[in-house]
Amino acid sequence: MDSSHLVDPELKPLLALFPTMTLTAENLEPMRARRLPMPAGDPVPVELTRLSVPGPAGAPEVPLHIYRPSGAEKPLPTILHLHGGGYVAGSADTLEPVHRGLTHALQCMIVSADYRLAPETAFPGNVEDAYAALAWTATKGAEHGIDIGRIGVMGESAGGGLAAALALLARDRGEYPLAFQHLIYPMLDDRTCVLADPHPYAGEFVWNADSNRFGWASLLGQAPGSADVSPYAAAARAEDLGGLPPTFIATGALDLFLEEDLEYARRLMRAGVAVELHVYPGAFHAFNVVPGAAVASNARRDSLEALRRALHPKAG
Repeated sequence: MDSSHLVDPELKPLLALFPTMTLTAENLEPMRARRLPMPAGDPVPVELTRLSVPGPAGAPEVPLHIYRPSGAEKPLPTILHLHGGGYVAGSADTLEPVHRGLTHALQCMIVSADYRLAPETAFPGNVEDAYAALAWTATKGAEHGIDIGRIGVMGESAGGGLAAALALLARDRGEYPLAFQHLIYPMLDDRTCVLADPHPYAGEFVWNADSNRFGWASLLGQAPGSADVSPYAAAARAEDLGGLPPTFIATGALDLFLEEDLEYARRLMRAGVAVELHVYPGAFHAFNVVPGAAVASNARRDSLEALRRALHPKAG
């Protein structure tokens, strides 16, 4: 595979700062220490509260980072955010600059959950932690200024896949309705690991096929592509996508998850779900963090405006 000629030239600096490394059990800990370069942003008047809430039965509490615009007086619509990291890495605190900026720009609250990681905790630990975070947000969030009538879920990469799985679980349990799901290059389908005819130009950079196989095997505790994988682990496995909330999906044309994301969007539309879909040319996984690149700026703008519409819908 050589897709370098297809990469948007303005994105290439990220490849020098964050060269592609294949994830393995041997290098998992140093990989967990790696950090994508995040835009620093300007200081904004946002309050951050850290607390832990009850987890699933018999499991540890779930740490939450709760962002609120300083001085806000009324209940605010809220994003429940789930971080990325291939299901095996990442944490809520790495996105603090981004979450502060979004909270201020959107005049909303963000609840960012530190769910348990694989392989130390296999499925369903991650999605049950996410559900516990949703349950707290929907039942106790009003005490912290959350409008419990408008809660949506958002995530990038594995966080996007987990957000999609949480949306399915919330639909099926019927306890806490979601207003929207906002999925950025989501990791949705373990069967991508075993495709007989994989995309010839997708997945060369940042997150490759071997890392993907390691991430899924760690989460599932078995080989990806097996017959009995739950849709609450890999949302693309769900047979019925009806009744899910309005959905935003964005991905890059060179992202390993391109085709699974396109297929999920297609199936959502056929199930009668409102979908906004964006595919960005010349873009690989995590491209939207690159400062100064037009395609990354466009992706951040599209995401921001979609969130604004979802959080603050105009009266019809």
